[in-house]
Amino acid sequence: MATFGRSDDLKAAEFVGVDLSGARFVESDLSGVVMRGVEVARTDIDAPWLGEGEFFRVNGVDVISFVEAELNRRFPGRADRRAGDQEGLRAAWSSLQSTWAVTLERAAAMPAGTVDVSVDGEWSFAQTLRHLVHATDMWLGKAVLEIEQPFHTIGQPDRDLAGDGVDGSESTTDRPSYGEVLEVRAGRVAMVSDFIATVTPEVLAETRRNPHAPEHAETVLSCLHVILEEEWEHHRFAVRDLDAIEAKSGA
Repeated sequence: MATFGRSDDLKAAEFVGVDLSGARFVESDLSGVVMRGVEVARTDIDAPWLGEGEFFRVNGVDVISFVEAELNRRFPGRADRRAGDQEGLRAAWSSLQSTWAVTLERAAAMPAGTVDVSVDGEWSFAQTLRHLVHATDMWLGKAVLEIEQPFHTIGQPDRDLAGDGVDGSESTTDRPSYGEVLEVRAGRVAMVSDFIATVTPEVLAETRRNPHAPEHAETVLSCLHVILEEEWEHHRFAVRDLDAIEAKSGA
């Protein structure tokens, strides 16, 4: 099986009569890709930033608004993730955490070890929670609060694609207990709750440095929007994978 990584430049490449059935693209830039006369049965596309694109057309129909509307229907409260004031942010965060509470209860009721299961090389449920710890540290601790070293060691950083691919597995010796993950996660949720409870319109409008690209400015509000976006997208991933685990165990 041919494998292409970050060092392979396939930009503007043309594929004619090529068999890509079963191919897997992970965290790859496919913007501007044009497909004509293609077979797409059983194709599964996950694009967290779909709503930020100019368009995504299937047979001439821009499907972005349909996808966004369906996701908002499936996940009540998701539509409020870009609230513009303190009251809206507080309501959006409360709704989000109520949703997460239900999902945490679901995971807890599943067979022992479920939280450490990786589906198709993706992060496990526990790793997803650890990534949200990292996201909070990045966008609240580092960006908004400007803490020099805000990162908890339990946090799961963004994926490193320098290797041959993405692997959601982790050795048991390096893995913190799920109880530890839940404790740190709860602390980070409380941090966001406390900040939103007291933030003023003036602070929301203040600018901060983008933690990934310090030369770019972000408002405090936009940083909070990133946290909400991360929370909803990774909740979607978590539910997707719990569904897959349940389906497999029931087969």
